[in-house]
Amino acid sequence: MYSFDKMTERRNTGAMKWDEVSADAIPMWVADMDFETVPEIREALAKRVEHGIFGYQLVTDDWYQAYISWWEKRHHFKMQKDWLMFCTGVVPAISSIVRKLTTPGEKVLIQTPVYNIFFNSIRNNGCTAVQCPLAYDGTEYSIDFEELEEKLSDPQTTLFILCNPHNPVGKIWDRETLAKIGELCQKHHVIVVSDEIHCDLTDPGYEYVPYASASDICRDNSITCMAPTKTFSIPGIQTAAIMVPDPFLRHKVNRGINTDEVAEPNSLAITAAVAAFEKGENWLEELREYLAENKGIVRETIACEVPQVKVVPSKATYLLWLDCSAITEDATELQKFLADEYKVVLNEGEEYGLAGKKFLRLNTACPRERLRDGLDRLVKGLKAYKGS
Repeated sequence: MYSFDKMTERRNTGAMKWDEVSADAIPMWVADMDFETVPEIREALAKRVEHGIFGYQLVTDDWYQAYISWWEKRHHFKMQKDWLMFCTGVVPAISSIVRKLTTPGEKVLIQTPVYNIFFNSIRNNGCTAVQCPLAYDGTEYSIDFEELEEKLSDPQTTLFILCNPHNPVGKIWDRETLAKIGELCQKHHVIVVSDEIHCDLTDPGYEYVPYASASDICRDNSITCMAPTKTFSIPGIQTAAIMVPDPFLRHKVNRGINTDEVAEPNSLAITAAVAAFEKGENWLEELREYLAENKGIVRETIACEVPQVKVVPSKATYLLWLDCSAITEDATELQKFLADEYKVVLNEGEEYGLAGKKFLRLNTACPRERLRDGLDRLVKGLKAYKGS
């Protein structure tokens, strides 16, 4: 029903993904999809624009119900209306939470390799980012709970930012793992902030587990940040939600986002979110199939053409984490070589913490023609680099 093969031109539109790279390059870096959004979202936005007045916007009842209904139907978790707060984005939410719930000099734990902007949200607010690397066995990632508890036990560690599902490694954390995290964080008086922006972008046949649903402990000691923006290709529309079941934590977060002035929607934010959750499900199901095929093409091509590079198994997100340790000790140098010589732009893994030094991150969310072009450049570049 929907076509994801359309080669929409994004250059010279102010798109970060495209206009920050050279004009002859294929960008496969920033987590931004090259697909036009759901037609019903565009129709809803067009209708809103046609109204012609863009005054101050309330958070309407249908916004709350859209989130509640979607999470109950898709993720088997029943939220209450008063748990939810509007925020302009997941990153502004996390930064505000760090500001409000910590004091300068305290420590915030993250599991590296992890979304690079977490570092900014921590350091910009005077805190120290404590890296607790995920355990990597050469194929897959898991949590070293002994090391995790050791770092949580530091009295200076007061906050833990969880990535669920995990960006960049594409890991879906199971209920048992999340519950164990919750027990350790409660034991050591550490609040969990769960970034769940990628939650709907799982491979067909796989579901994510909301952190707050894993146990009563997880629910009562957590703040969840969520949004339709990654899922429905609308990240430029600043719209997100924060879900906090515990009333004490909720009050603190509410004061934080209001003090920081990130709690009021623009004129399109509510319309876009409601349309996405109410009318975007069929589009999403087709998108998930398309993305899974794209990821499969990358895996098969690299395994066949450059078997020294390993693609880490991924069941969530449209991102793939490439283990380049067999051909380089420094993937930053490799990333620059690929961009300069073969005009294909990926993210260097060290952006996501020291644990990513020998890795690259690849974005597969683009029409298949563009994917094959970028993949062809990547393979040629990896072969040339390996042989150089």
